[in-house]
Amino acid sequence: MTKMQNKIFWYVYQETETVSWDWENWWTYDGISGPDFWGLINRDWKLCSKGRRQSPINIDPARLLYDPNLRLLRVDKHKVNGLLENTGHGVVLTLDTTKAPLNVTGGPLSYRYQLSEAHLHYGVVDLRGSEHTINGFAFPAESTTLSYATTNFECESYNVRRLSVHGLLPETPYFMTYEGSTTMPACHETVTWVVLNKPIYITKQQLHTLRQLHQNKEEDKTKAPLANNFRPPQKLHHRPIRTNIDFTNTGGNCPTIHREAYYKANTWSLS
Repeated sequence: MTKMQNKIFWYVYQETETVSWDWENWWTYDGISGPDFWGLINRDWKLCSKGRRQSPINIDPARLLYDPNLRLLRVDKHKVNGLLENTGHGVVLTLDTTKAPLNVTGGPLSYRYQLSEAHLHYGVVDLRGSEHTINGFAFPAESTTLSYATTNFECESYNVRRLSVHGLLPETPYFMTYEGSTTMPACHETVTWVVLNKPIYITKQQLHTLRQLHQNKEEDKTKAPLANNFRPPQKLHHRPIRTNIDFTNTGGNCPTIHREAYYKANTWSLS
């Protein structure tokens, strides 16, 4: 089994200008249409190159700030249907919550949010694939759950029935959180990231199957691989990364960071 990062984030998207060029089909994760050029080619994506709250980031455990006011994160447990698609940029699960909204509350969130989609990022090799890194270490894949206005894609898709999103999340009450952006154009800086402090697992066979997917439709002969659909870590720019893990707590209720550590942090105290 291979470790895989799991992320939850939410953002609000509002299109403010219509352009004649089909930018949605133009951008990729490599070459002249890759992340280094997103903010240079399209002026509406300038935050991708000039923003100071960009995502993903490298999470340095030594920089984590314990926030005792962070609440437990709560995700509805009922099952929903969905549509699993290869959008050409990644594997996306669009949730059907028209009958019963799937809500998430608590953590750093001040309001109730409705989950809308889940995105999967992964690499062609096990040493890379996740967008966020922990102390410079990348995971083979990263699952991101988000809420925003949905978009219709004309790509290969499959119906998913009675899926428990809550059941897909790792069983841990501990997380890290910071303010950032979307990791694809237009890189809007309206995201609250919640990084759960425990990986989930994916088998070698499942990763192999994912790596057979391509960006292009069947009639396109170029057949570029879909893998490596991740944006490199961006500069932190002095943003705080908060956590509900109290590293100074030596009592019996201390989080499992000591005996069952998943992400480690240096010992520090406030002076």
